Amino acid sequence: MTTVRELQGALGVKVDGIFGPVSSGALLASFVNRNAPAVTDADMAAFAARLGCSLRQLRAVAKVESGGSAFDAQGRPKMLFERHLFHRLTNGEHSPATFSSPQWGGYDVSSWAKLAAACSVDPGAAFGACSWGKFQVLGLHWSTFGLASSFALARSTVRSEKAHYELLSLYIEKHGMKDELRALSRDPDDCRAFAQGFNGPAYARHGYHTKLAAAMERGA
Repeated sequence: MTTVRELQGALGVKVDGIFGPVSSGALLASFVNRNAPAVTDADMAAFAARLGCSLRQLRAVAKVESGGSAFDAQGRPKMLFERHLFHRLTNGEHSPATFSSPQWGGYDVSSWAKLAAACSVDPGAAFGACSWGKFQVLGLHWSTFGLASSFALARSTVRSEKAHYELLSLYIEKHGMKDELRALSRDPDDCRAFAQGFNGPAYARHGYHTKLAAAMERGA
């Protein structure tokens, strides 16, 4: 999904290359699912088996590395638009704009509004510049995960909470983090490798390794 016309076709609106109010409205409506099923205990057990970790370890990651629920109050998957990533993915061609800037920030503006505006110029980069779902997985990972497009990654999060755990599992598998996941324990030092792999070099400043250890202690 790289052009406005392709996105309009997927949304079922007039394909004219002009991403106006009708197209934007259809885009936002397509991400609403007020009846998305929650992940089940059986689902969790299956993901733990797939990743070769314990349920306690998987639940600790879910406790620490998510913002709680998978969906917002409007029934949309959790999403954060990162304007600096859009700037990077488009070589700054559309900066400055509310949705494109070399500097991170602009979180006072609705992420969904920024997504719709960015889709008017580059849908592929727009979906790629968002962190999607319960675990805030970046859309730019779509090709690493073997998905068809950043739009396909984004749309996958609409189906169910289970789909969010699928993205988490793909992230762990494709980034070679299964051993780090299996090493999680009540000892913060055992949690450092996973915390760094998932959160980047600033993990220690935000105490992700200690939070993971605490979640392991509590049994998440």
